[in-house]
This record gives sequence, C-alpha cells and structure tokens, in this order.
Amino acid sequence: MIDLATADRIIDGTLAEGRRLGFGPLTAAVLDPGGHLVALKRSDGSEYLRPSIAIGKAWGALGMGHAGRVLAERAAKMPVFFGAMSDMSGGKMVPLPGGVIIRDDEGRIQGAIGVSGDTGDNDELAAVAGIEAAGLRADYGQVPEWRRP
Repeated sequence: MIDLATADRIIDGTLAEGRRLGFGPLTAAVLDPGGHLVALKRSDGSEYLRPSIAIGKAWGALGMGHAGRVLAERAAKMPVFFGAMSDMSGGKMVPLPGGVIIRDDEGRIQGAIGVSGDTGDNDELAAVAGIEAAGLRADYGQVPEWRRP
C-alpha cells in the first residue's frame, strides 16, 4: 500500500518529468488501493479542474483494474457500458490515458496515479516516469515484465 512518502516521490518524479519535457502544467494525484487520496500536487499555472480530472483518472483505473489507456479503448467500443459506469460512480471515473496503476515487483496493486495537464499520452508518460523513479512498476496497459513468461 502506498504511504505518503512514496506518493510524494511518485508525484515529484511525475511533475519533474513534465517540466523536463516541456509539458503543460501538470496535476498529479496518488490514490491507495481503496481509492482514497494519499497525495495531490499541482504545478504552478495548473487549471482548477485538473485535480478532479487527475483523481478521476486514478479512481477509474483502480475501480476497473485497468489503466486509463485500456479504459479509453474499451469506452470507444462500449459507450453505453461506460456511460453506465460513469453514472454508477457518480461521475468520478475518467477513462483516459494518464490513469496508471502502481504495482510492486510481484505485481500487487499498491495504488494508482492520475495525471492531467497535457495530452493524455504525455500525462501517462510523466506518470510512468514518476512511478519508476520511486522504484515501483507502472501498469499502463502494456504487458508488464511481471506478467511476461
């Protein structure tokens, strides 16, 4: 389970990667496996809806057990289902790239990060960098190393 110090390291690495690559002002939120907010930070100049979007990306990934990229692909194919999921979640779920599940070396879910502020692809890229900088595994829809034979 993600503690505050680890969440801070993940977010700091995420925001640093965004600055390094010249992304728009990012907001990053880390949730524990139960969907509770552990930490949230906004870059200077980040718009006021970004915290809600970041939390929604992480919340959706945890709630569905798949990264935002996977959810976005599925939502395009099953809009009625994802509309219903949005209703059932009280509008909390944001099925877009930038929601990344955080796993330990054995593949156990430790939490999730949601990032908002640039394109979904760039949000995701920054999130993965932050997770890896903290020594954890990013599950963003690829076949992760811990699942490979």
